[in-house]
Amino acid sequence: MYPNLKAEQARRGYSNGYVAQVLGMSRSNYETKCRNGRFRVSEARALCQMFDADFDYLFEPVEGKEVAM
Repeated sequence: MYPNLKAEQARRGYSNGYVAQVLGMSRSNYETKCRNGRFRVSEARALCQMFDADFDYLFEPVEGKEVAM
């Protein structure tokens, strides 16, 4: 769903399990949120801090696919 989030995670070598642990959730829950785009504000803020990136960059959706909020 979010290619920049996926790219930043890969660039740092973080596993889905590691990122999920930092956010305080299970790996499967994190993977589901990545697919459906339904992160809480606090989770999105933590991801922006973790990857030292702004929200607009990190959560830019795949072109042609909009996120339902």
